[in-house]
Amino acid sequence: MKVTGDQALVKKINKSIVLDTIRQYAPLSRVQVSQRTGLNKATVSNLVAELITEDLIQEMGPGESSGGRKPLLLLFNGRSGFAIGLELSVSYLKGVLTDLHGHVEAEQSLPLERTDYPSVLEYIQAMVRQLSALAPSSRHGIVGVGIGVPGMVDADGTVLFAPNLGWEEVPLGQQLAAELQMPVLVDNEANAGAQGELHYGMAGEEGYGTRNLVYISVGSGIGSGIIMDGKPYKGSWGYAGETGHMSIDWDGLRCSCGSRGCWELYASERYYTRSEPPLPTLHTPELLQHASHGNTQVQQLFHEIGAYMGIGITNIVNSFNPELIIIGGNLSEARAWLEAPLQDIVAERTLPYHRRELNIRFAQLGSRSTMLGAAYTAISAYLGHVRVSL
Repeated sequence: MKVTGDQALVKKINKSIVLDTIRQYAPLSRVQVSQRTGLNKATVSNLVAELITEDLIQEMGPGESSGGRKPLLLLFNGRSGFAIGLELSVSYLKGVLTDLHGHVEAEQSLPLERTDYPSVLEYIQAMVRQLSALAPSSRHGIVGVGIGVPGMVDADGTVLFAPNLGWEEVPLGQQLAAELQMPVLVDNEANAGAQGELHYGMAGEEGYGTRNLVYISVGSGIGSGIIMDGKPYKGSWGYAGETGHMSIDWDGLRCSCGSRGCWELYASERYYTRSEPPLPTLHTPELLQHASHGNTQVQQLFHEIGAYMGIGITNIVNSFNPELIIIGGNLSEARAWLEAPLQDIVAERTLPYHRRELNIRFAQLGSRSTMLGAAYTAISAYLGHVRVSL
């Protein structure tokens, strides 16, 4: 099958490649951009001139000469616009305002008293407006909003099924875009978290360059973002990663999804309600304080959750054989008590060849992974990542 494009499409693709190259590898000269992209020098010069006019690229001082005149180096101007990344859960709405580099400019958190769709719409719009008001003046303003939600989302931004919120077939993306009059991109919160860790969390760290990873978001539920060969894997219809509803007990507790024994009933905040005697609180930040002050009941609870996490991670490792597992979300803050039992279970139960090169890490971005990944999605959409597939 032949794929053809007119000159405008070819130019758009080339411009996206040039901008993306400068974003990743700056500072670069025009010649270096040409060498990295394979585009001829005249094409690169013309596209760079447009990007400078649009304030997305800036020239800085001269670089090293290879024999002639010193070349001017190019930088991506991350302050030419801003994006908003949101994370929605059953108990809170959190948001960040970032520049186009992903640097956090402002952050907000709001406990949710109601999770019905109309109420959440109002909460989101209010937070977007508040964060927008905190953005410094820039050429491109707020370029878009990204939202991570705990459920299955289609390509149009419709939340197909979010059992913990009680939502089904909710047109969140389309409705918010119309209300806010700006681009809105909605994805599963674990997919957004995987993007956050991949692009912002691991840069310069030992995981940089990883091509196959699974990001596991653990909070009020569990979801997984899967990166295969450096690209998000979402399955045939976009619904991959609902590992929280992987059954680990065939006749276990009844889940809100309709099944039994789902992993998230044992390895997420939903396990708190099973503690005997009842816990002093059911909120993770307060439980972390109790654990750090020596409360043995809370420490034991986290130990049990860690063991259950290890069971589910074992299934993921044996199924996908990833290089890296990253654990994020609210419960990742309990690493001090989760990690040892989790690692023990994985070491005991995974197949030896699967764990030979495996690394299990807790999220570098902590509880910000999803918000920053959602912001990254909005930024990338605005900056025009154009790809052609045969």
